[in-house]
Amino acid sequence: MDVAREAGVSSATVDRVLNGRTGVKPRTRDVVLDAARRLGYVAAEPLGTTPLPGTGLSPVRLDFVLPAGSNSFMLKLGAELRTQAVERADIDSRLHLIEGFNPDTLASKLGELEGRTGGVGVVAIDHPTVRDAIRNLARSGVPIVTLVSDIQHVPRVGYVGIDNRSAGRLAGYIMFRFLGPGHHKVALFAGSVSYRGHEEREMGFRHIVSEHPDNIEIVSFSEIRDDDERAYEATRQHLAQHADLSAIYNIGAGNRGIARALEESGRAGQVVFVGHDLTEYTKQYLLSGVMDAVIDQNPRVEAREALEQLYRANRGLGWSAHPLRTQIIVKENLPDEFT
Repeated sequence: MDVAREAGVSSATVDRVLNGRTGVKPRTRDVVLDAARRLGYVAAEPLGTTPLPGTGLSPVRLDFVLPAGSNSFMLKLGAELRTQAVERADIDSRLHLIEGFNPDTLASKLGELEGRTGGVGVVAIDHPTVRDAIRNLARSGVPIVTLVSDIQHVPRVGYVGIDNRSAGRLAGYIMFRFLGPGHHKVALFAGSVSYRGHEEREMGFRHIVSEHPDNIEIVSFSEIRDDDERAYEATRQHLAQHADLSAIYNIGAGNRGIARALEESGRAGQVVFVGHDLTEYTKQYLLSGVMDAVIDQNPRVEAREALEQLYRANRGLGWSAHPLRTQIIVKENLPDEFT
């Protein structure tokens, strides 16, 4: 009914479109699908349009290159890409896990895919070597989407991820409201500003800080390469150097290391802790009071959007990307699947 209201058609027409049945004009079908995508109900073509045996169309080979490691969000994204690709007869997908902070390793992997794939989704650092590899891959006729962290000025068919600058501003706003009046010292963590997404979050956060110079002071900045042990050691040092540290904002992964250091120091619940991505770990930190807020993005939706964008680009079909939403998660509004 929501889609019907948005599209200005009957619910019966929506039912026919979403289930791939006949009897709907092409223009009406496009209007319904566009409304459904805007409302977040679907990102793919209806089931009835999936290529079937005897159509003469082979499954599209898609490759996804993600950073290896213990980053819980990346693990969830990889799992969603695998699961959703298996459910589609029209896609043959491969997942490649590499050292994410090494531009040469990433560029080499992208080079290996030339002539062997119908589309590539990549979580990539913004580096000249990587940009050159993306350009070469695109010149070979391979459509590319950037995932989670964008790279501009390269020939990609789209970016699938949140507005990271807005997410950084949101983190700054939340922290300002949590801290309240007075002068507060804040420690800032990032995986690496080589990831454009991390750089944009930092910029957004610093803009909020600049609007409240009498309230918030960034006293340290650490690049922890999304590593829990690095995060743990850096947090211990910051807590030792700043007995009056009021808050921590973690732009990327490594929340487990930060939480462990806060718990061991006895300052968990005293230092405001804001981070990203709802996982089994951050859920526990919210429930225990170690973390105060998590800015979340949905890996299920990101995987769905990436698969569909690349599939349609390979088939020469049109596609209109839709910005992904962020949401603030605190203990009181944990989604059902995490409670």
